[in-house]
Amino acid sequence: MNETFIRKIPKAELHMHIEGSLEPEMMFEIGARNGIKLSYQSAAEVREAYQFSNLQSFLDIYYEGAGVLQVEQDFYDMTWAYLLKASAQNVRHAEIFFDPQTHTDRGIPFSTVINGIHRALGDAEPKLGITSELIMCFLRHLSAQKAMQTLNQAQPYKEWIAAVGLDSSELGNPPSKFVEVFDKAREMGYLTVAHAGEEGPPEYIWQALDLLKVSRIDHGVRCIEDRKLVDRLVKTQIPLTVCPLSNVKLHVFESIKQHDLKQLLELGICATVNSDDPAYFGGYVNENLLAVHEGLNLGENDIVQLVKNSFEASFLSEQKKKKLLKEVDLFISKSG
Repeated sequence: MNETFIRKIPKAELHMHIEGSLEPEMMFEIGARNGIKLSYQSAAEVREAYQFSNLQSFLDIYYEGAGVLQVEQDFYDMTWAYLLKASAQNVRHAEIFFDPQTHTDRGIPFSTVINGIHRALGDAEPKLGITSELIMCFLRHLSAQKAMQTLNQAQPYKEWIAAVGLDSSELGNPPSKFVEVFDKAREMGYLTVAHAGEEGPPEYIWQALDLLKVSRIDHGVRCIEDRKLVDRLVKTQIPLTVCPLSNVKLHVFESIKQHDLKQLLELGICATVNSDDPAYFGGYVNENLLAVHEGLNLGENDIVQLVKNSFEASFLSEQKKKKLLKEVDLFISKSG
């Protein structure tokens, strides 16, 4: 298997924070457009600052970067830039997180945020051939009451949002804090996902499954510490949306060679590969797949499994999944 195989195989991306795709050049461009001065002098200086010691050190820069986003066009431009990259990497379907509280907390209307993102996603299918879903995340370092307010703010745009999720600082903010909000979200017809078991313990994964009744676990790499949990994930095939380069950048693993993705696959867990916050962590979905191919010695069968898992784990209809999985099979037969 060569690099071209990974670059060209059709794939889905299920764990990507749209604010985390804001490249330093665009951060400066939008900042200048809106008269916002960053604490960095250049895009190169921002990139140099991407030496993170943990999740929080990343979030501090991430929130400053998001501060340049002011008007609907900013959200459109950021989303469109990601979609162009995804298209070039043959991403056929993307399920994108957005963090409304990052913006509403600084006075940006909810409508401004979602209208810009939604408009770009709407343009992606006819122009780029990418289908998409939007997942609204609650910031777990803020209160459950604030999350409930955000859920209510989203009500007029309900048909644009497939699921709700949970992100931001994991340690000390267990899923159990958000039970009421997730109960209400499910009553309203939303699917649920949650970041768990990245920096937080396996217990947080149990909580996400049992209390928030999630369809997918975002990250989940620490599940391996709990044999009973592994057995459950294998039995239920609840997917993990794994982000290898992010895990290394934030010191969940010290190197790709230490990552447990290969073990997860060998155990029979439905793992997928995704880019998380690609502008900050050194790569989009293809770079993540290439990194695990090289660092974990994943062969063609492993890459095909990961790609097929990404479609199976998506929120697409069974009919659309079948169509895209056929595209993968066709690609493989032509490559052979």
